[in-house]
Amino acid sequence: MRLNNKRAIVTGAGRGIGFQIAKRFAEEGARVVATDVLEAGAEAVSVLSNAGLDIVFHRADVSQILDVRELAEFARRTLGGVDILVNNAAVNIPGSILELTEEIWDRTFDVNVKSIFLLSREIIPDMRGAGGVVINMGSANSYVAEPRLAAYVSSKGAILMLSKAMALDFGPDGIRVNCICPGWVDTSFNDRHAELFGGRDEVLKNIADIHPIGRTIQPEEIANTAVFLASDEARAITGAGILVDGGYTIK
Repeated sequence: MRLNNKRAIVTGAGRGIGFQIAKRFAEEGARVVATDVLEAGAEAVSVLSNAGLDIVFHRADVSQILDVRELAEFARRTLGGVDILVNNAAVNIPGSILELTEEIWDRTFDVNVKSIFLLSREIIPDMRGAGGVVINMGSANSYVAEPRLAAYVSSKGAILMLSKAMALDFGPDGIRVNCICPGWVDTSFNDRHAELFGGRDEVLKNIADIHPIGRTIQPEEIANTAVFLASDEARAITGAGILVDGGYTIK
């Protein structure tokens, strides 16, 4: 119970990595508000709450300020405050700058980067004095680029630098900020990305060319890293980009 009695918000928690982080936090004793723009997330989260975990769902588009303010107020009413914020919500729409529309570029940065700015701006003032933890979800693409992922890799690079800036700004307030940078995680989030390589089956067949560990990464493995960073075991770690990439960035 490494997060016993901690209060957490996890965005993009309706499926994939976000769902597993919310689940693991609750299993470790945290009280969790799980949020997602997808209504289907409510059903997934209800399975966890019906199993006795202290977790509730609140729908929000965290790229929109009114939704963000409602989410923050819901968390304050429900939890009484927030100790841990996980900014995980993201989109990944492939394309070079010649293939992307302005709308896709803006949507990518609104969901992936602006949402971190908006929600952190709402929650961090509540953490001041008591301390807290912010975990932003970057990517191996925070460090290395890939063909035809111009908007996504640009946004993930921005998230890593934003995390470092936040760590500098709020370290004196006892607030730690870190960035988890996964490699190829086996979730539906990567399906459109996989099409660039011939589809999911083709990616899995050649995964050793991507990950030296010879397999994809499971979302539970990213969740375990989030638990560690949120816990007191990581109290000396801030401003870090934590690569959980199966060795992808070695090459």
